[in-house]
Amino acid sequence: MAEGSDLEKTEQPTGRRIEQARSEGQVPHSRELGSFLVLIVAAASFWFLGGWFSERAMRLMQKGLSIDPAFLQEPELIFPRLADISMDAMLAFAPLIAALIVAALIPPFLLNSWVFSSKALVPDLNRLNPISGLGRLFSWNSLMELAKAILKSLLIGGVAFFILWNEREQIFGLLLQPLDQALASAGNILTLTFLLVVASMILIVAADVPFQIWQYYDRLKMTKEEVRQEAKETEGDPMVKGRIRSLQREAARKRMMAAVPQADVIVTNPTHFAVALAYKTGMSAPKVLAKGMGEVARKIRAIGAEHGVPFLEAPLLARSLYKHAELDDLIPAPLYAAVAEVLAYIHQLNQWKKEGGRYPVPPKEIAVPPEFAVPEAA
Repeated sequence: MAEGSDLEKTEQPTGRRIEQARSEGQVPHSRELGSFLVLIVAAASFWFLGGWFSERAMRLMQKGLSIDPAFLQEPELIFPRLADISMDAMLAFAPLIAALIVAALIPPFLLNSWVFSSKALVPDLNRLNPISGLGRLFSWNSLMELAKAILKSLLIGGVAFFILWNEREQIFGLLLQPLDQALASAGNILTLTFLLVVASMILIVAADVPFQIWQYYDRLKMTKEEVRQEAKETEGDPMVKGRIRSLQREAARKRMMAAVPQADVIVTNPTHFAVALAYKTGMSAPKVLAKGMGEVARKIRAIGAEHGVPFLEAPLLARSLYKHAELDDLIPAPLYAAVAEVLAYIHQLNQWKKEGGRYPVPPKEIAVPPEFAVPEAA
């Protein structure tokens, strides 16, 4: 049961999965939104600039139907004439073309799906598979597209019929009007009908856009195993990361143990904690070369004994240094006085080794600030 659930796509797509899909050209898109914006911009352009377009169209028609006798004598002049008329036509309808281009580019921005991917241009031979094609033909998506097409046809057809039916008297009245007036009235009726029919498509867009977004993210859903695998790829395999951390700790421990022979003193608990300190001329405070508890503390003491590093048993100070002092760093300032007692004893011990005389007495019960005191149980 658990294996079966792991293979079901129940998990929402991760950010990495979405970015990967975008890089492959898979983005949410709505054909209905694109069609609506292009058509509504075209309808609005004709509504507001219809007179302007009509005037220039009439001029183009008059210019195109005007025949200069010179063209009959020199046919080679016809091509510059056609180029001139074509340029006038492009300039006349340039505002409409520019508006339609902008309208066609807006939908991807509205859906946050503006992306260019060369992978989307690579031919996919799987799309030529007839079996896969039949599967797509009878898929849930195809059924939804069919239902959407039927509803769109009914809606647009119904709106167009309703408008034309309400304008039937004006339409039949066109037969009684002069030609110029009839053409202008017919243009107004057609433009209004076109504008209202296109405006009705907003209902289709309002239903299609959320559906396309939901369908896009539904297709990108992942199985639990895919989520775990992605986590391993992005964050690293937990076992490998654990092994790396273990190797790093081992390397740090080896470096720490290699520094123990350079210590001036090892402060002990006496058995559970051990902290190796060094103080050289020019240092602002003693430095922690090694610290540890349990087995690590025993190894520090063993290496120190092997290299003749002096020991001092100070349980409270050893626990405080272990908890509050960082490895390879200077000891905290509040512990200066306590460590100074230790270093003073070590200095006396070194003098005794060189000159002999009375053996120095180790300090007893070295005090540490209350806020740095660590109970023995810790």
